[in-house]
Amino acid sequence: MKLSSLDWSIIIGYLVFSFGLAALYVRRASKGMAEFFVSGRSLPWWLLGTSMVATTFSTDTPNLVTNLVRDNGVAGNWVWWAFLVTGMMTVFFYARLWRRSKVLTDLEFYEIRYSGKSAAVVRGFRAIYLGFFFNIVIMASVTLAAAKIANILFGWSRIETVLFCSVIVVSFSVMSGLWGVVVTDLVQFIMAMVGAVAAAYYGLNHEAVGGLSGLVSKLDPGTLNLLPDFGNWELTLSILIIPLTIQWWSVWYPGAEPGGGSYIAQRMLAAKDEKHSMAATLWFNVAHYGLRPWPWILVALASILVYPSLADIQSAFPHVSQDLIGNDIAYPAMLKFLPSGLLGVMVASLMAAYISTMDTHLNWGASYLVHDLYKRFIKPVASEKHYVLVARIVTALLMVLAALTMLFFIAFGFFIMRKAGVDFPTHLSLISSVSLTTIVWLIVTYATEPTDKKVLVKFYKLVRPFGKGWDFIRKETGLEPSSDSIAHAFLGWMFGIMLVYSALFGTGSFLYGKIANGIFCLIPFLISTAGLVWLLPKFFKGGVDK
Repeated sequence: MKLSSLDWSIIIGYLVFSFGLAALYVRRASKGMAEFFVSGRSLPWWLLGTSMVATTFSTDTPNLVTNLVRDNGVAGNWVWWAFLVTGMMTVFFYARLWRRSKVLTDLEFYEIRYSGKSAAVVRGFRAIYLGFFFNIVIMASVTLAAAKIANILFGWSRIETVLFCSVIVVSFSVMSGLWGVVVTDLVQFIMAMVGAVAAAYYGLNHEAVGGLSGLVSKLDPGTLNLLPDFGNWELTLSILIIPLTIQWWSVWYPGAEPGGGSYIAQRMLAAKDEKHSMAATLWFNVAHYGLRPWPWILVALASILVYPSLADIQSAFPHVSQDLIGNDIAYPAMLKFLPSGLLGVMVASLMAAYISTMDTHLNWGASYLVHDLYKRFIKPVASEKHYVLVARIVTALLMVLAALTMLFFIAFGFFIMRKAGVDFPTHLSLISSVSLTTIVWLIVTYATEPTDKKVLVKFYKLVRPFGKGWDFIRKETGLEPSSDSIAHAFLGWMFGIMLVYSALFGTGSFLYGKIANGIFCLIPFLISTAGLVWLLPKFFKGGVDK
């Protein structure tokens, strides 16, 4: 693709602006770990919620959506749409409790909720497993997606992309900590939405597509359906039934953890108070599942008509490495139709998405490795400036290791698949692993000693979890029952799910020209909106904890 001087001016302008913002927060982020990792617990809901949305949009996200749509139609997105059930549970059951806990990381929670050496072991193990190994693999996959896009846009090799990305990301993350990340995330979100809508507009107006009407008339109706073909039982089981019945509560992944965790918990812990924590998480789920998907989906659908096969993509971009060609690369391939200026905005937004996600993962991973491993087990007594310095060193090392992993990522993945020699369906693998781990944790729960009552009493005084199951501990504290209501939480959970799914399906219906279906979806949307307006003030009738 040929980028004009206007495009390059936009891209360079974004980088200069971002680093200028980051530089403003260097001194503040250097004050201590609370400033570096949770921004001094002073951020408003709209900034935190937008940061959550921006962080969960990386360079690989529109590529992933495109891959799902080209493989299994629009309904293929249920493998991640199902996580809305988890997200809304976090909003109404957990967001306020996370903020009350006043921990610095979600792993610190283990040692305020459970007792004995086992709690410390779990905290240390997860710090290494998630903050180091798991985190590096995620960052490597995100960087691989960036390499594919850079190969399409600029003709860069993987090594050139890695070197450029590493310098940019490390420089940014090391300087400003979470402060710089959340502030620039706001700009990134706006740019990303503008770029995504522009890509959808010009993709739909391609001569092979012919607008929305042409898209709907030319594509197989099964590709457009929001639900899978129930006649194809195996497909329906894998992309709809399993995600809605098992995956949403059993699968841990950053941004979609049952109850909240990782960088979502980090954002909730950085909120001004409980109200801002809850509002931020609600805004994140509405925007992530209800507002953002359709521009990506429309580009993916248009790509089926523009590039019916992978050979068509290879023909249009002969310079792209053969081992990078896949359905996912159809998204950046569609960007060639953007005009000068908008192409620059789109490229800058993808670059911003990469920087945002990587900086979040680097900051989050460093928080685990420094706070939950280094400070907890290696050097518990040191100055705050010392820990911030260690955090910056760890941040740089994580990026280096992620970059090296990306260079060998493809070969390693194929090696594992060849050695396995068995094509075991993903949904069966999930059922098997969940069943086994459930049996294990039930055995361990009943075979080991219960948590020390003193720890539970202290935990209750701090967090005040609600529900009848905590009554016997509450009586030990002498505190009055919490004003929090299980009934309100369940009602909010249902209203939230109804709101987002009705918005998602209603938007799709209007885009497909199915006006009656769209109007029908407005009914649950309006009911759930009114329900939330009535319900939300009840969560804070007893006041808000700072």
